[in-house]
Amino acid sequence: MTETAKLSILIPVYNERRTIGEAIRRARTVDLPVDREILVIDDGSTDGTSEIIKRLADSTVKVIQHPTNMGKGAALRRGFQESTGDFVVVYDADLEYDPRDWPALLRPALEGEARAVYGSRFTGERRNMMFWHWVGNRFLTLLTNVLYNTTLSDMETCSKLIEGDLIRSLHLTSNRFDIEPEITAKLLRSGVRIYEVPVRYTGREVDEGKKISWRDGFPAMGALVKYRFVRAKSIRK
Repeated sequence: MTETAKLSILIPVYNERRTIGEAIRRARTVDLPVDREILVIDDGSTDGTSEIIKRLADSTVKVIQHPTNMGKGAALRRGFQESTGDFVVVYDADLEYDPRDWPALLRPALEGEARAVYGSRFTGERRNMMFWHWVGNRFLTLLTNVLYNTTLSDMETCSKLIEGDLIRSLHLTSNRFDIEPEITAKLLRSGVRIYEVPVRYTGREVDEGKKISWRDGFPAMGALVKYRFVRAKSIRK
């Protein structure tokens, strides 16, 4: 892969007016060894986020608007479908992850060592998350490793960089937070070995605006079990 490769940066957003402007600024200005396109998927925001995004849209930032809130999974699926990059990275608008880690995610992909690279929150610098969030993440990762015979340290990370053609070929169906285990399950079922690199993480909690909760762990578990045993032909388009 040459320096003319392109990275599609997907920013799903729902009611993040306090952080969306800074998220787009960071995505625009981070130093990358490749070209970039930025796709902001506004998933029916009602707090003024939409107006901020419209003001920031230009030739480098494409805005995709959902008229109503459909869920993070629906926003990501739309973004994957409309992306055109050789690689795609997911960047949540809440600033929990740092775009300065993208070159580290890109390196093994550009060097042909990996088709999917995950940023692990448990091997790099981080603001420690609350205990029960830690337990939930570790349990779901353990379940993934048992079901799919792998050794991931952070299945639920939002920092995922994947070959564009690969992610667009997966038959993704989830509309909510279970998109994360669905992506991982279908990558592993497709024979893709996931590469991990440490990333920085500044986690939020519910009182700071975090939207995922312990209740979302149950659909995630269900997705991991479901996609382990579905027929292989339903994994890819």
